[in-house]
Amino acid sequence: MTEPQPQPQPETDQTDQAEQTDQTDRYEAFRALHRTGDPLLLPNAWDHASAAALARAGFPAIGTTSLGVAAAAGKTDATGAARTETLALARGIARLPALVTVDIEGGFSERPDDVALLARELAAAGVVGVNLEDGRPDGTLTAVGPQCELIRAVKEAVPALFLNARTDVYWLNAGGEKTARERADAYQRAGADGVFVPGVQDEAAVAGLVDALDVPLNILYAPGGLTPQRLTALGVRRVSTGSLLFRAAVGRAVEVARAFTRGTVGQEGLPTYAEAQELSAAFGDEG
Repeated sequence: MTEPQPQPQPETDQTDQAEQTDQTDRYEAFRALHRTGDPLLLPNAWDHASAAALARAGFPAIGTTSLGVAAAAGKTDATGAARTETLALARGIARLPALVTVDIEGGFSERPDDVALLARELAAAGVVGVNLEDGRPDGTLTAVGPQCELIRAVKEAVPALFLNARTDVYWLNAGGEKTARERADAYQRAGADGVFVPGVQDEAAVAGLVDALDVPLNILYAPGGLTPQRLTALGVRRVSTGSLLFRAAVGRAVEVARAFTRGTVGQEGLPTYAEAQELSAAFGDEG
């Protein structure tokens, strides 16, 4: 009796498996950036060109800035208005040769199911991480319980996605170190892979948060404040620029415009037309 021969897998199945393996490797690579070697110094992009330029400059991972994404679309940050723009940008830049994490504000919804759906959409696009914040448009903080429900919903939807839980205790002047620690602890117990505390620049407070957490601490870089090197010495594992690059680009554009009126614009530091045009090639026909 002739033994049945194994049937070759359909090419589409093999492709799907390869893509799943590649995405798993990307999740692990992003997680490793928070745990091994030097801390992750994360620049934040606001559009396709800025993300492509950062990837071309050699940054292994890129975040997005919700302020930049919203403002570039003529919308207000932290109000949940830029979900469409955020998802569209993520789908484009996730094809870059860099790991991408996306700022999703408060999840663009208070419903756990809606936030879980967004997490699945981002993961399907190739995104490896998200920032989820507890600051509300009215300047208050979301209650700990509902915020933990959102965190759990994301982790149940896409367990491998690196969820950076942001607390705006310092950012909104809604408490001090004790409140920040309590929220950070609650978020890590809910499943967060990292905790982001923007606005804190006191060395003792930073060190205290590092000691209190079992997950990596992310701090927002502040010009004139603690340097990435000093934050590293304190135990911080991720330092991000937030909206800094977007604001710098806007400020630089105004400087160049004023220099133009005086006829004093130089080429130093400016990409050529051809170099800027080449950035679109990083996205293929869909960019």
